[in-house]
Amino acid sequence: MANKATAAAQRGAAKKAPERNGYKYRQQYGIVVICDNEQAQARAYARLQRAGFKQLRVVTV
Repeated sequence: MANKATAAAQRGAAKKAPERNGYKYRQQYGIVVICDNEQAQARAYARLQRAGFKQLRVVTV
């Protein structure tokens, strides 16, 4: 019985750990599209907009 209580306490501690700094994790899903150049990136962005995607991010690295 003590093992069950200890395991439950550890699970609770693991859930609270990310919140110590005030950040609350929210799972998100995404897709990365690798383009050959800036023009291809602009075309892909415009096409995704036309397809109805609203939360797009442009990244250049």
